[in-house]
Amino acid sequence: MDFRFTEEQQLWFDTLTAFMDKEVGREYIREHDASRTFPDEAYRKFADRGWLGLLVPAEEGGQAADPVMYAIFCEVIAKYSLDFAAAIMTSMFTATNIANHGTPEQKAQYLPGFLAGDVKFSISISEPGAGSDAAGLATRAVLDGDQWILNGNKVFCSGAHLPGTVINLMARTSPDRHRGISMILVPNTTDGVDIRKLDTIVRRSFGTTEIFLTDARVPRSNIIGEPGQGWDYLREHLEMERLSLAATYVGNARTALDDTVEYTRTRTQFGRPLSKFQVLKHRMAARETEVNAARLLVYSAATRLARGERALKDVSMAKVYAADVAFRCAFDGMQALGGYAQLPEYDMERYFREAKHAMVGGGTSEIQHSIIAKEMGL
Repeated sequence: MDFRFTEEQQLWFDTLTAFMDKEVGREYIREHDASRTFPDEAYRKFADRGWLGLLVPAEEGGQAADPVMYAIFCEVIAKYSLDFAAAIMTSMFTATNIANHGTPEQKAQYLPGFLAGDVKFSISISEPGAGSDAAGLATRAVLDGDQWILNGNKVFCSGAHLPGTVINLMARTSPDRHRGISMILVPNTTDGVDIRKLDTIVRRSFGTTEIFLTDARVPRSNIIGEPGQGWDYLREHLEMERLSLAATYVGNARTALDDTVEYTRTRTQFGRPLSKFQVLKHRMAARETEVNAARLLVYSAATRLARGERALKDVSMAKVYAADVAFRCAFDGMQALGGYAQLPEYDMERYFREAKHAMVGGGTSEIQHSIIAKEMGL
């Protein structure tokens, strides 16, 4: 199959690339990574252009972009940082859950503010005892009249601390492993919600948190859809989530490799540029091949999804391979830049940190391999 962009898709790619270079840029991302501050100005620019609504249906004020157009978006916004891309993308999936399963009142309450950039969403699934085994979560929501009472402990909830954020909390409303999980909207200012920011080596500008819930109360109407349907709602966008992650890894791998190539062309040792040494030539040629192969996997999966086909194996292959490629590109960049790679102004150390997280976040590489094997009938 030929995966060359159509004229419309290429224009979208070029528009986003120009935006990232002119309206965001390396320096801006570098500064926010170093200061561990949310890139609010850039986030607002995305909202002003209507891009936060790419996954929201047109009748709800969004753009209803197809999977290929969304993959292009994710690839380009990750050009300089996977964490920056996550800061833009994370809210978008909860907005989709509300658009697809929310009540008219929930849509009216949250979607306009989200599209305007005033309301953000954090997705809270992981717990100290439930990481890859997400269905093993223990946080409970008990109905008390017209309120849910929440108790439990969540971890690695990116962006939960940010002003104006509503946490899309996965909580257990019955003992059933999968059918006992519900999605409940919890404003981060709710009494009984204690949010503590974690100083991880990634998510430095976006931020990730641990959440302690102690008899926190929210209205009964804050549940998305029906009780016990949270697991199904989560799985609905699983393919799109993994497609989007794979696309970001490709975008950042491309930049890491390009930065390495540029450095080796200008850095001279032993009387000649580093790019003239065969070991580096071959290494970069291998990474060039892999980046392009990962990109083909991404857009192959996106094309299948755009046609309405099931693509769980495709997105899992794209995610696991693109994560490996992003890490190898950053690792080779660290080797080529030597001591300079350890300086934040060269960006490579950020690519390296974030690419390692790509093998864990959004479903570990081991989980992806298990899914691929299962889809093969193994």
